[in-house]
Amino acid sequence: MPPRAPSGSPASRREAEIAFFTRFLFAAYFLEAGFVLVVAPWSAFWERNFFATALPLVERAASSAFVRGGVSGIGAVTAIAGLIELAGIFSARRGTERRSRRNAAV
Repeated sequence: MPPRAPSGSPASRREAEIAFFTRFLFAAYFLEAGFVLVVAPWSAFWERNFFATALPLVERAASSAFVRGGVSGIGAVTAIAGLIELAGIFSARRGTERRSRRNAAV
């Protein structure tokens, strides 16, 4: 792992921006995947599954309300994880801004 840039330097700010953007993309992915998993089992798209038409066992499982509810539950947990990640990003960003203002005032 390369050494970190000194605090306040342009390289340090760049690292912070990259970390923020990476976490933001991670949260966006989790939100999107979660919402798709919540909605997809109850849509017509779920019925037109190649594997479900090819294998009767998969068709029976996929048409079960328990399986659909389980997939939706996993989607809800995933979406909540994305929301928690977003909250963490913005609370960390707000804490950094407060510290920089406090240091500037001193």
